[in-house]
Amino acid sequence: MNKRITLVTGASQGIGRAAALALAMAGHHVIGLARSKKALEQLDDEIRAAGGSMTLIPFDLKDAAAFEPLGTAIAEKFGRLDGLLANAGVLGTIGPLQAGGERQFNETIEVNLNANWRLIRVMDPLLRQSDSPRALFVTSGVVPRPRAFWGPYQASKAGLEALVYAWADENEKTSLRVNLFDPGATRTQMRADAMPGEDPMTLPAPEAVAAHMVPLLEANETRTNARIDVRDLLK
Repeated sequence: MNKRITLVTGASQGIGRAAALALAMAGHHVIGLARSKKALEQLDDEIRAAGGSMTLIPFDLKDAAAFEPLGTAIAEKFGRLDGLLANAGVLGTIGPLQAGGERQFNETIEVNLNANWRLIRVMDPLLRQSDSPRALFVTSGVVPRPRAFWGPYQASKAGLEALVYAWADENEKTSLRVNLFDPGATRTQMRADAMPGEDPMTLPAPEAVAAHMVPLLEANETRTNARIDVRDLLK
């Protein structure tokens, strides 16, 4: 495989789907992860019709036991990983902290935080086999600007940022570049669920946001331990 091999979580919809397509068009071989096999197959058809290549893997980030086999499968097929785009996330319950259920709270932490720790553990050895490994984690503006009723979600994203900063710092003297990406308000289903009264047409499309993510996963990206806000890039 002479293409950059890049893993994308949450590749079936929204920003993840747009990023997977953009990466494929930029010459990456995309390993797309999502729960919906049908949505992944539709993405695969679109990528291949445009001349790109993709490996699709139906995957549930809540399944802790599935991460090690995933790493083994990628190692056996490709021998390395050049890029990791940890995009998948869930909104969880919006409302007073005391009103939320434990199951929903745990699911938010499991997908937004714990799954990314597992990705780091399993993908780190594969990334080290690349000449120019890059990792990008999608975060949220609620971390620097916390708000009422978003407790579980912003706690999970704050934890994610702390985790990523630690990993980036640990790799300061290696070739691995690790960054955070804040996409801002984007025209996605998650945003519609969070802000049902908002006009989605006032927001940038996922494709516009994804276009700024691709360069951060290329071999010539030199930044690391940075928190990149798409609103700064769109100015």
